[in-house]
Amino acid sequence: MTRLIDLPTLAQLVHHITPARFMTELAEHLHSDYLRWQDFDKTARVASHSAGGVIELMPVADNAYYSFKYVNGHPGNPISGLPTVMAFGVLSEVATGYPLLVSELTLTTALRTAATSAMAARALGRPRARCGALKGNGAQSEFQAIAFHALLGVNELRVFDIDPAATAKLQRNLAAVPGLRVVPTSSAAEAARGADIVTTITADKANATIVTPDMIEPGMHLNAVGGDCPGKTELHPDVLRAAKIFVEYEPQTRIEGDIQQLPADHPVTELWRVLAGEAAGRQSASDVTVFDSVGFALEDYAALRYIHQRATAENLGIEVELVPTDGDPKDLFGRTRGDRQRVALRRVA
Repeated sequence: MTRLIDLPTLAQLVHHITPARFMTELAEHLHSDYLRWQDFDKTARVASHSAGGVIELMPVADNAYYSFKYVNGHPGNPISGLPTVMAFGVLSEVATGYPLLVSELTLTTALRTAATSAMAARALGRPRARCGALKGNGAQSEFQAIAFHALLGVNELRVFDIDPAATAKLQRNLAAVPGLRVVPTSSAAEAARGADIVTTITADKANATIVTPDMIEPGMHLNAVGGDCPGKTELHPDVLRAAKIFVEYEPQTRIEGDIQQLPADHPVTELWRVLAGEAAGRQSASDVTVFDSVGFALEDYAALRYIHQRATAENLGIEVELVPTDGDPKDLFGRTRGDRQRVALRRVA
């Protein structure tokens, strides 16, 4: 049977163990899988672009498991009452192709993106960073805030969004987080002032300029998350030229990341090499570093593996007969005769 984790089940799990613990444990899985970078069969995601957004498939596999994520990005969706990003994913056995898990990944994508951001900042930012800036206060902002607070000890967050309602929502949702001070600001420049880590996480599919060179201070780490498809960027090109740039999977980031604004031979370093000790990250307290994060399938693999382990250990979700597992495997037509008893959905817990 294939285990199905729907949104209510995943949300209940996150509530039970807390978002901070979920992302802390997920970051450990991410780090472990990034250290196995060479074990994975990797490819850039397959994207279908339209006027209103993009729909993508993100596959990756090692010798044990294959995973993929279906995900969209439609910035205009909130007007219709739908999320900008919606996703689900599958984890299967490589040896047989059997689907072990089908899971929601809309909520999970926000959690894994934030956990990846914090993991990268821990490797690239200045030690003992305590002040962060968050530009873009939409659906993923709380997760970024909690991840940086839980994994790095950031205790002050300066926030800005062109929509005051989004900032008010962020303040409400973070009001109960102990030890985290949220400071609303009136501009992107004010938010960045004095910040150790600046995160940009905006949704518009446009070549925007959220961070300009005059906002940069020595030693700053930039976590550029919102620029994740062709024609969608957040950083001024001169910010990139003056920084040390780190990426997830270079062939994909060249197409989708902020570095699409730079020549194809501009030097970048893949994050796994820093985590594995094969390449230098920050080399001085004054270095400006950029993590040009577009989201990579390996991160969804780690998230699905983590969810599968949790769900199996705690009997979460629903078991469904998604593919045949009994009877004659060569008699597929026999299942259409109507004399087989239908197996009802079984909620495990």
